[in-house]
Amino acid sequence: MIRPKICTLFGLVAMFLAAQVVGAEQDRPNILWIVSEDNSAEYLRLYAPTGAPMPNVERLAEQGVVFNHAFSNSPVCSTARSTIISGVYGPHALTHHHRRHELVPIADGLRMFPYYLRQAGYYTSNNSKEDYNYIGDSEVWNESSNKATYRKRAPGQPFFHVQNFGTTHEGKLHFKKEDMTPTKTDVERVSVSPVHPNTKLFRYTNARYRDLHMTLDDQIGAFLEKLEADGLADDTIIFYYGDHGGVLPGSKGYLYERGLQIPMVVYAPEKWRHLLPSGPGTRVDGFVSFVDLAPTVLNLAGIDAQKGHDGKAFLGDGVSLSELNARDTNFAYADRFDEKIDFVRGLRVGNFKYVRAYHPYQPDGLMNEYRYRMLAYKEWAELHADGELTDKQAQFFKARAPEGLYDLDKDPYELNNLADDPAYAKKLKSMRKALRARLESLPDLGFYPESAALALAKSGPIAYGDDNKKKIVKLMEIADLSLLPFKKAKKDLGAALDSEDPWERYWGLVVCSSFGNEALIYVGKAKEMAKKDSENLVRLRAVEFLGLIGAENPNEGLAQCLRDSTHEVEANIVLNTVVLFSDFSDWPKLELDESWVKAEWLATERGNVSRRYGYLMP
Repeated sequence: MIRPKICTLFGLVAMFLAAQVVGAEQDRPNILWIVSEDNSAEYLRLYAPTGAPMPNVERLAEQGVVFNHAFSNSPVCSTARSTIISGVYGPHALTHHHRRHELVPIADGLRMFPYYLRQAGYYTSNNSKEDYNYIGDSEVWNESSNKATYRKRAPGQPFFHVQNFGTTHEGKLHFKKEDMTPTKTDVERVSVSPVHPNTKLFRYTNARYRDLHMTLDDQIGAFLEKLEADGLADDTIIFYYGDHGGVLPGSKGYLYERGLQIPMVVYAPEKWRHLLPSGPGTRVDGFVSFVDLAPTVLNLAGIDAQKGHDGKAFLGDGVSLSELNARDTNFAYADRFDEKIDFVRGLRVGNFKYVRAYHPYQPDGLMNEYRYRMLAYKEWAELHADGELTDKQAQFFKARAPEGLYDLDKDPYELNNLADDPAYAKKLKSMRKALRARLESLPDLGFYPESAALALAKSGPIAYGDDNKKKIVKLMEIADLSLLPFKKAKKDLGAALDSEDPWERYWGLVVCSSFGNEALIYVGKAKEMAKKDSENLVRLRAVEFLGLIGAENPNEGLAQCLRDSTHEVEANIVLNTVVLFSDFSDWPKLELDESWVKAEWLATERGNVSRRYGYLMP
């Protein structure tokens, strides 16, 4: 219960003095985040009839607000959490790779958002996962550990507490065959996604994952009971959400909706209910995403918006239900996740989604060691190798289109690409333009390969992007030549290959690979670049292009690029292409030699180069 305020002069003076110390705490709500890991909204009965029953979360929903369209901006932990803690998109801040090879500073003048809560008198605690790609800041949390609790705050002090539950994390599905114990969820009746084979193993994995959600719900219920026992439920706004989508094969780590759309429920007690956009038991259709969480919490706490946030508050004063429901856009990104390199951007507007794959010749199913620890992943790949998948189930292992357009109302699993359908030409053009405008506005640092981005921008990523926006936009223009008919792209593509800027040459070669055999006229140029270009990664992309179109065995060139790598991140980029040819081409497999890379890169525990070598040299 909330204690009544004492309206004597002494009481008012005492309250005023206390407010100077802890920031007018009596006028600010406690804020609790309950965060689960790796689970898409579709795995909860609250969002889908085939989902798991979670009565404690459902009880919060009955008394609070459910967000029908809540999203992570990236489908993996550190990139998602870096956006949450900063309120800044990953490609804007060079936090878009998972996990960071080097930590980067946050933008000048901006701090991780709990810092502002502390300055306003809040006790801030996190139990316990951080996983940020930013340089640490000792002034963000009063405590961040597996023992952190709001109970250590001063009497009457408002708190912001994050309670993480790893119960549904991907690693929980890394079981062995002998550990396939019976499940509460009926294996024979459980729902299996149409992108997956309906095998005994996939049914079991689905059932086991739904069981984990029921365990999670019990844990959430126990934590909420403690909050109630502490007498804090009537003064605490409670969020429940998942930290990104997942975690059955082809979800976490990939830019499908099943990797991005998360459950989100927000409950407010009667005292603070006016800060929610609608009454208890309602569902909001407006789009919200992780980039919005920082400004939202600050707004709930009555703290001014911070310059530099990319997101926008969706709760608190000044937010109306009509305006919130009018929000219909989510921007998302996927880049290097562990050792697997990729570069994909997505924009969802309403029920249409536009996806831009900048390395379309690389299948989603390229080896990622942590993903393939799951037996279901292994079976999926084996069934593909044996030719036993349907066309839809096999899409994950095939080259992608440079751009995709999906009507999610009719095609929630993104299996029917409408990009080449004349009936959707106008929609395609408008969404392509909208995504490009979003990338330019940041600008997107992903247009530099990771090793180059670190060398150029790690001391101040956002400032670097602002100062070099014209150069980055030029790289975007070259990359988008792959969306034109080859005859229209030819002149500008030739100019890119002859550019003095290595990263323009780099993107020219990526575009050649995207065109494939249409770009045969550049074979001679590519052969010269593969041997003589001054930049190692340009030589790599030349070797890659020649290998993809069958003009030249890539192995000698790949071996030399690996030997020439001066940075672990650079060597991992080379190895990504080695795996591409090893697993998805008819060229002989390259026989690696450990002497080609630095010994410390192989010795790094869970390092990306060591993972690739472990896969290629078992």
